[in-house]
Amino acid sequence: RILTAVTLAVCLSSPGKAQQQCTNGFDLDRASGQCIDIDECRTIPEACRGDMVCVNQNGGYLCVPRTNPVYRSPYLNPYSNIYPPPPAPGPVPNYPTVTRPLICRFGFQLDENNQCADVDECASDSHQCNPTQICINTEGGYTCSCTEGYWLLEGQCLDIDECRYGYCQQLCANVPGSYSCTCNPGFTLNDDGRSCQDVNECTSENPCTQTCVNTYGSFLCRCEPGYELEADGVNCSDMDECSFSEFLCQHECVNAPGSYYCICPSGYNLLDDSRSCQDINECENRNFTCTAQQTCFNIPGEYKCLDPVRCEEPYLQISENRCMCPAENPGCRDQPFTVLYRVMDMVSGRSVPSDIFQMQATTRYPGAYYIFQIKSGNEGREFYMRQTGPISATLAMTRPVKGPRTVELDLEMITVNTVINFRGSSVIRLRIFVSQYSF
Repeated sequence: RILTAVTLAVCLSSPGKAQQQCTNGFDLDRASGQCIDIDECRTIPEACRGDMVCVNQNGGYLCVPRTNPVYRSPYLNPYSNIYPPPPAPGPVPNYPTVTRPLICRFGFQLDENNQCADVDECASDSHQCNPTQICINTEGGYTCSCTEGYWLLEGQCLDIDECRYGYCQQLCANVPGSYSCTCNPGFTLNDDGRSCQDVNECTSENPCTQTCVNTYGSFLCRCEPGYELEADGVNCSDMDECSFSEFLCQHECVNAPGSYYCICPSGYNLLDDSRSCQDINECENRNFTCTAQQTCFNIPGEYKCLDPVRCEEPYLQISENRCMCPAENPGCRDQPFTVLYRVMDMVSGRSVPSDIFQMQATTRYPGAYYIFQIKSGNEGREFYMRQTGPISATLAMTRPVKGPRTVELDLEMITVNTVINFRGSSVIRLRIFVSQYSF
């Protein structure tokens, strides 16, 4: 006969209790929260006695005869060392054959072919998994587990907060059973759905009006030389270089898109440095309109056509620029003995004090001394005569003279001779052409 000792076990979760309990034949695995089978054949001393062999079952065990031809259990082999093999069979007695029913182990049942087939507790809804769990059929039993995105804690499936564990590289939004990753502005989500990649804004859609420089997660706009970045950080506006300094050009600065250039007034050429102006000498280039009788005199930026010197009565012309009043002429008694005509040019606003003309006696008489003075033309007191020696003096400018302007000065040299009781004078009639510009 067959002596059986079977114990059925189910996992029960009492309502209102967080701790899961297992029925006899099962122990709670705290790591997984599952009820696992107890191998009674190992844990119960002498579970089966006599000529019976212990066979472990899911939630219990069986005691079967060692020579039972009906039940062949895979659990017999591990205990072959405990129970010695039966002696070699002798002559078989002629007993009548007894047919015994087939017994399936726990979790199996006979099918239509009279074979032990696994019972699918999940399909038959005979499992004890709670509503938050899912049933997974196993051979001879089943397992209660959780879907992806949940974990089992004290018999309950709780949502896993993936954001807490850094599943996303940048921005994470947890949802029940799952999560979603997004990226900061300037990044795009990779195909793995978790990591982020920098967006090169300069190649995808250039947001800058001129030069775009990509940075990690953003970009920078730069402007070409001659432009400056506006407050919006994107657009470039022309830089007015001419407003920065008045020394960029010698004459006039003209702003241009992204640059500037210098121009010179009429009568000047722009030098190779692109900022300085050089006077054009029209008289040398014969680019003037003076008559044959006139003399071309170049001044900065222009020229003058000078008429020939004409001496007025009672003066006589003794050279092209000198007039003399004869001593024997009574009309010359109170007049300068000679008048010498000279011309010179000068730029506008010349720095002061500045020596501009020198005057001296050509003949020195014994016992004579000389006095130099400005006889006329210095109403604005821009000039004065400084005597530099016994027979010489220098015309100095004390105030800047702005052009264009023509200044005529009569510079007088008075000769005094006490030996022969003589006093006479000579005049240099100096005409100064002051140009319009300071160069």
